[in-house]
Order: sequence, then C-alpha cells, then structure tokens
Amino acid sequence: MSDEDDARFRHFVIEQRAALLRTAHLLTGDDGHAEDLVQQALLKTYRHWGRVSGRGDPTAYVRRVLVTTHTSWRRRLASTEQVVESLPDRAARPADERDEELLGALRTLPPRMRAVVVLRFYEDRSEAQTAQLLGCSVGTVKTQTSRAMARLRELLGPGPREPEHREVGRR
Repeated sequence: MSDEDDARFRHFVIEQRAALLRTAHLLTGDDGHAEDLVQQALLKTYRHWGRVSGRGDPTAYVRRVLVTTHTSWRRRLASTEQVVESLPDRAARPADERDEELLGALRTLPPRMRAVVVLRFYEDRSEAQTAQLLGCSVGTVKTQTSRAMARLRELLGPGPREPEHREVGRR
C-alpha cells in the first residue's frame, strides 16, 4: 500500500471509528466485543483499501464487513457457547433502565434481524441502503424489519408513544 493510501486509511479510521463502535456495540451488546469487531472489520478493509477507497466512500463497505463478520462470529460461537449458572460481575457504563432493557431485547434477536434493526433505525438507513449493506433484497429487509419489530414489541411492550389500544363502544 502506498503512503498516500495508508494516510487516507488512517484518516478514515479517525473519522469513522466512533460511529463504527456504536454500530458494533448495538450488534454485539458488549463494549469489548464491539471493539474487537471494529478492529477485525478495519483489518479486513485495510487489506483491500486501494480497491475499496477507489470506488468512492468506503463507509458502506466497512459497515457490510462489520455486519458479515458479526454474523460469522455468531454462527461460530453458537456451536461453542457454554451455559453457566450465573454471570460474573463486570464493569458497565451507567445507562438508563430502558436502554438496558432495549439492549437485552436486541440481544435476543438473530444476528441478521438485529443487523436490520440497527441499520434501519439506529443508523437511519433506507431499506435499499440496508439491503445493499447486507447483500439481500429490499423485500428481505422489509420482512426482517417487520418480524424484528414484532418480537421487540412482544418483549418490551408498548413504548411511551405507542399506547395500548382499548375498544371503545358506541353510544
């Protein structure tokens, strides 16, 4: 890689690292795993930086690498995870109770569904952009979004702007 490409990559990392970490945290639900995920995605991107940066803004490429790497990690871990009776204490940043509840509900979603929710609602991506990042059709994004939102509503109940509907009789 040329010195100019190397400098452009460093500038990209400095500019995008915080946003990538936020996305990775929402995908993984853990700060440590999020940092590992971003590092892995950036390493994969660095190997192809000349080609990737030559096609315009490389952000979409890196986000796709982030999502696909997370998905492959989940698949690999699914066969090696062990159930434990209790979790050890760990340091966590203070968060609102509802945020923790939402993160917990997000963790229950399958990786692909979680990626769709994060990209659509946290990153404010369109259905077409999300489909492109995930390498699937817009219809798949719509289906995954619908199913994910239904499951999240089931787990979290109605939100503050979504009151439960009551039947009102006519007089």
